[in-house]
Amino acid sequence: MFLLPGGDAAVRQPWRMALSYLRDAFGRHIPSDLKCFQGIEERQVALVDTLLSRRIQTVETSSCGRFLMRFAAMLGVASEVTFEGQAAIALEMAAERGSTSANDFEIEEGEPMILDFRPAIVAMVKDISSGRRVGEISPCFHNTLSAAIVDVCSRIRARDGVDRVCLSGGTFQNLYLLGRTVVELRRQDFGVFLHTQVPANDGGISLGQAVIANERLRGGK
Repeated sequence: MFLLPGGDAAVRQPWRMALSYLRDAFGRHIPSDLKCFQGIEERQVALVDTLLSRRIQTVETSSCGRFLMRFAAMLGVASEVTFEGQAAIALEMAAERGSTSANDFEIEEGEPMILDFRPAIVAMVKDISSGRRVGEISPCFHNTLSAAIVDVCSRIRARDGVDRVCLSGGTFQNLYLLGRTVVELRRQDFGVFLHTQVPANDGGISLGQAVIANERLRGGK
């Protein structure tokens, strides 16, 4: 469970969301040398921490886009943003190509499956504290997320026999993540479907909404 403290402010200041991940992974013992809190007043961090602990003005979220924002903030490449996708773009641009390393994650079987990235968060924070370069940590994060996607798809295929995968949503505008995921899925003989004419992000959602609205109007609803 991860919380989004402070509403719109959390979207503009990803360090708030990063704090929620760190608190969930480390409890009360968050490392103090993280870049995401540099330049942030201690009392502001303490206030957000209080909101988290008491669940005041918070909502639960599992959005992959917010997930990217939190990791970008932890790495110090986007503690504050001014436009949608800025943090995710910064995270992708920081990734050095050619790395194949990935961190651990856990999957809880059930309906729905639950992905637990806390082991990856702990490992990445240790890398940051040890002085590992951002260019090395960022691809490791992307590789971990890609491995989790492929693992979930494999489990669903084993359970339900589904072997076709549609990669959609703004997250898959990230070419590093998209490329690695497509390669791994195809290597395991999945049929992979990608966007060609309709955008993968909110533009595709808007088109879908328009199609549904049109069908309802045609049916007199």
